[in-house]
Amino acid sequence: MTKMKVLAVDDNRTNLHILQIFLKKLGHDVILAENGEEAVRKFETELPDLVLLDIMMPVMDGFEAARRIKAMTRDRWTPVIFLSALNRDENLVEGLDAGADDYLTKPINFVVLEAKLRSMQRSLAMQQAAIDSLRRVQAISDNVLDAIVTTDEQGIIVSVNDSTERIFGWSSSELIGQSIGMLMPPDTREGHAERVAAYCREDRASRVVGQEREVVAAHKDGHYFPATIAISQVVLDSQRMLIGVVRDITERKQTERQLRDNARQLQNYYDQTQTEQQLALRLMEKQLHRVGLQDPRLRYRVIPAEHFSGDIVAAARSTDGRFYVLLADATGHGLAAAISVLPVLALFYRMTKRNRSVQEIVSELNQQLKESMPVGRFVAVTLASLDEASRRGEIWVGGTPEAFLLDARGRVTTTFPSTNLPLGIVSSTELGGAPQAFTWDAESQLVLCSDGLLEATNPGAEQFGKIGLIAAVADTSPRERFERILTALETHQKNCPASDDVSLMLIDCA
Repeated sequence: MTKMKVLAVDDNRTNLHILQIFLKKLGHDVILAENGEEAVRKFETELPDLVLLDIMMPVMDGFEAARRIKAMTRDRWTPVIFLSALNRDENLVEGLDAGADDYLTKPINFVVLEAKLRSMQRSLAMQQAAIDSLRRVQAISDNVLDAIVTTDEQGIIVSVNDSTERIFGWSSSELIGQSIGMLMPPDTREGHAERVAAYCREDRASRVVGQEREVVAAHKDGHYFPATIAISQVVLDSQRMLIGVVRDITERKQTERQLRDNARQLQNYYDQTQTEQQLALRLMEKQLHRVGLQDPRLRYRVIPAEHFSGDIVAAARSTDGRFYVLLADATGHGLAAAISVLPVLALFYRMTKRNRSVQEIVSELNQQLKESMPVGRFVAVTLASLDEASRRGEIWVGGTPEAFLLDARGRVTTTFPSTNLPLGIVSSTELGGAPQAFTWDAESQLVLCSDGLLEATNPGAEQFGKIGLIAAVADTSPRERFERILTALETHQKNCPASDDVSLMLIDCA
């Protein structure tokens, strides 16, 4: 057992000396006082664990001293044992009424006194353990960021933690003993006590216990703030206590509002962008799908990697019956690439209507792009014209993959390599490169494509390539050839998304 600090009080110095020797032999620290007034003064300064108090003393008797000592020990129990020669029942009753915890008559039986001291020691040890436990709980509670408010069944605040003071602005001394309604707005406060009582009477607390809900809380300075509250209940000494854990969610609500505002702005921006893109798409469609593309000798397909394609195809007949085809691929893909090739279309249709040569058209397209395109932007082009009457044609390839002339059985008879720079990089005088002339036999076809088709990959990162294209058309009839290419491409990709725009043109030469 731990030693105690004992205050021994007796006006008889011999008795005090005997008590001192006895207590020290038991291992306790001893404080001596010779009257009640001295005992009260030393109790206040020394804070002993236990008091052995004589009753009949000068200046202040033991009864008065016991009452004053007990008045000073509200937060902590300090046992008081009367030692007195008065042994009548009324003396015992008066001593207990004065606040004594035990009574021992003189002459002192030290065996009994030792037993009583051990009993008090055990009680004090349990009290200290309870105090230590309470302090730990209080320390944990005070370091919780949420407010913890405990009330009785009538809604009167019994205890609060430090965060309650920070969140609500009231000190603990201002809160304890007051109605919990002071932490609520007036419209919520009214009738709260009756609701709490009704819950407790009808055992309806289970409807709110353990459930977190949002409420509006009131600060000391008068402003209201959003909060969440979770209520639990305990029963102490047959009395039900309600424990509310309150969290200030002002910042969370502000964040939620900001997120909602951002989401609304993003949605508005998205809607506006979609509207603008739809308008741009309709304008692009109108520019791209000209009558010339409906020529029965032409089949084509453009597959954009995004909403807009940087690849374009065009076809037109001149006034003397010459058939022109164009496949262009601008830098990048998407709307920016699509806009880059629009000037190409306008010039192509204007110049083909005038029956201009491939060389003239290429030169004019290059000059226009060189003057209008920013540095680093260019357009790869394959441009061909076919004179059906003479079965003669010419083709210019700059930056796009090589073009192929196929015979009736799908074999490559002529390859037109990409020997020229794309348009828009250098001036027309520096561009150089004359178109390549060619002739064809019956049922010959001309194949043009963009690099997006040849570079299309499968799940193993293998490209479709020139080999895939030639394999797809080998030993096929002119009528089925176009679909065979598209089917072979789809089979090769196996649902892999295209990383670039894909365009394909197949022209019947005869």
